[in-house]
Amino acid sequence: MSSPESNAPVPASGLIRLAVDCMGGDHGPSITLPACRAFLAAHPQAALLLVGQPEALKEAQSWPRCEIVAASEVVTMDDPVEVALRRKKDSSMRVAIQQLKAVDGASPRAQACVSAGNTGALMAVSRYLLKTLDGIDRPAIASVMPNQTGGFTTMLDLGANVDCSAEHLLQFAVMGSALVSAVEGKPEPRVGLLNIGEEMIKGNETIKRAGELLRAADAAGQIRFYGNVEGNDIFKATVDVVVCDGFVGNVALKTAEGLASMISTFIRMEFSRNVLTKLVALAALPILQRFKSRVDHRRLNGAALLGLRGLVFKSHGSADAVAFETALNRAYDAARNRLLDRVHDRIIATLGLDSKAMPATADAGQAADAGDKAAAAAHAA
Repeated sequence: MSSPESNAPVPASGLIRLAVDCMGGDHGPSITLPACRAFLAAHPQAALLLVGQPEALKEAQSWPRCEIVAASEVVTMDDPVEVALRRKKDSSMRVAIQQLKAVDGASPRAQACVSAGNTGALMAVSRYLLKTLDGIDRPAIASVMPNQTGGFTTMLDLGANVDCSAEHLLQFAVMGSALVSAVEGKPEPRVGLLNIGEEMIKGNETIKRAGELLRAADAAGQIRFYGNVEGNDIFKATVDVVVCDGFVGNVALKTAEGLASMISTFIRMEFSRNVLTKLVALAALPILQRFKSRVDHRRLNGAALLGLRGLVFKSHGSADAVAFETALNRAYDAARNRLLDRVHDRIIATLGLDSKAMPATADAGQAADAGDKAAAAAHAA
């Protein structure tokens, strides 16, 4: 198996180049351009391809290490997948993703792509243009959740695939391990399978079968499988990677976001009850600010679409400039640490190159169609 064509070598200049869909998301250039400027100032070894309508991006024309790539159309947050895929062929999203493809034997122009656009459209267009890696049936959305150690727990899938087979969950585990290994520098990340209990006998048949596959991969030294984990383990840092299907993952993500918002609201209400509580709040301000920083969702922005022949990162559609810059940082770190190569190599080591090593799904064509339909319905961050 050859390496993915879209994992471009680092240019001779030493620059890591990102393609940015500047028109995507709820706010477009009013947010993406300030984020890009701050990112360039903080990363002298980075360059950006700013994709969008030239008139909207004209303020960036003179920026160093920056090039504007024209795109006449915009995929809105309400556009159906079919519109993004078949009608808007010159959208900023599509053109940005195209920068990851090799053309006429030349290296791709960018090593990673970042967009805050429609999640379903981004997944569908990325899958159509880049294709999946050999051995991977469906791409997965991977992002991080804060844990009580002050670090992060990587979780996937967060919404791309509603229905998954045991083999898909094994693939997610492989890709998640590669992601954490590349970006966080952990050679053998601990992988947990999200379940309703730690015991092997618990869960539905798919989860039980996935546990068998993961234990076999662990016995072969291919991944480090901890075992079944429960929802609270995500935040206890029991493992480095939590694997689940997209339905469960998206529900867990949105539940966590809602809980964090509720706790912040409760704290604010209690400290503003009367003059005394307001004085206490003033005294506790440094602690409150640190707490706010630890649960700040902007620190977690930037989900990787794993399993593609290119590095695509999804920013939350409502992200502000700080959050969008975080997504750019994640894409930069992934490209700099050659995440695509690491995913590719781990797939070879774990899943093998033939059907004996990689259990076939019931119907690959149906699985692909289901993945696209699931992506269309996804709303993960």
